[in-house]
Amino acid sequence: MKNKTVIITGASSGIGKEIAKYFIAKESNVVMNSSKEENLRKTYVEFGAPKNAVFLAGDISKQETSKKLVDLALKEFKTIDVLINNAGVFSPKAFLEVEEQDLELYWNINLKGTYFTTQAVIPSMIKQQDGSIINIGTVLVEHAIDGFPASAPLTSKGAIHSLTRQLAAEFGKDNIRVNTIAPGIIRSPLQSKIGIDDADSLAGLHLLNRIGETQEIAEAAYYLATANFITGETINVAGGHTVGHSI
Repeated sequence: MKNKTVIITGASSGIGKEIAKYFIAKESNVVMNSSKEENLRKTYVEFGAPKNAVFLAGDISKQETSKKLVDLALKEFKTIDVLINNAGVFSPKAFLEVEEQDLELYWNINLKGTYFTTQAVIPSMIKQQDGSIINIGTVLVEHAIDGFPASAPLTSKGAIHSLTRQLAAEFGKDNIRVNTIAPGIIRSPLQSKIGIDDADSLAGLHLLNRIGETQEIAEAAYYLATANFITGETINVAGGHTVGHSI
């Protein structure tokens, strides 16, 4: 991945931040995106303002943001080799309490953000007859939990899983690989945002009896970015979450 160009959305914190850090260390050219410029700039500075990285703040649910990311990547690094659609929001809410604005939030950021950004990078990948698109889903799409009602965000994530397979079919002839990473419980700021004070208390949801770390998602993303014969797949990085539980 040295000198390959990677666009990463939601790169200022949590999983996206770790993925950006990982690819920068591997000497990839990284274009970082997040909705809040202050947080994005802070992360960039924390990384040491690396020469092989640039950043652009913007609402990923807006097509104009995706176009700006593509323009920036091509201007600075000439190619777009990998897109990692990490930006997203997620929070539990009982089905009967979900309002229209809830659905609009998740579909706008999670699905439309992934859709529009992918739509923006595909032409460049077709031109070079090579590319890798990595979407971030969740194991909860295939493994629902009664005590964690999240129908609103899960409908958007489920759509991303379906989009992955369809795009893999449409663009396989162009040597564009499209895959999804479905994380289990990962130690990140998201846990506290959704009211989980002790993420380790959820270790029993995984057969390995521990929660995951952000670097483990970054490692999976790097693998998929370099894998030339994997497409249309959903890779669970979840310690056995979908197989069974350690109680």
